[in-house]
Amino acid sequence: SLMQNPEQNVRVLERVKALGVDLALDDFGTGYSSMSYLKRFPIDFVKIDRSFIRDIETDPHDKAITEAIVVMAGKLGLRTIAEGVETEEQDAMLRGIGCDYGQGYLFARPMPEEAFRALLAGQTVAA
Repeated sequence: SLMQNPEQNVRVLERVKALGVDLALDDFGTGYSSMSYLKRFPIDFVKIDRSFIRDIETDPHDKAITEAIVVMAGKLGLRTIAEGVETEEQDAMLRGIGCDYGQGYLFARPMPEEAFRALLAGQTVAA
């Protein structure tokens, strides 16, 4: 939807950023995401699609693509988030190639709002 009216959308995103909101380009490397978005839109993060993370330990192509995204994002002043991190090994590999953040079941499962608020506050909640 960003590309349907890119000039107007850039202005909207710039206003959102002016409010102090960081913006992320989701599912980078698949579907409609494009490298042209990286220079056209005022984003802060590139979220690396889980399809590259799933087999990063065993598929050299997934590792190479992920590493290329991390390096490219870094050179553009963007931070990276890997989606679908499920194992310590994936996390270690991602840290090793310089990925900034991870998101996935390794860190937490989906949870109700109350449990999430407690997690952020450092409290424990019965499941």
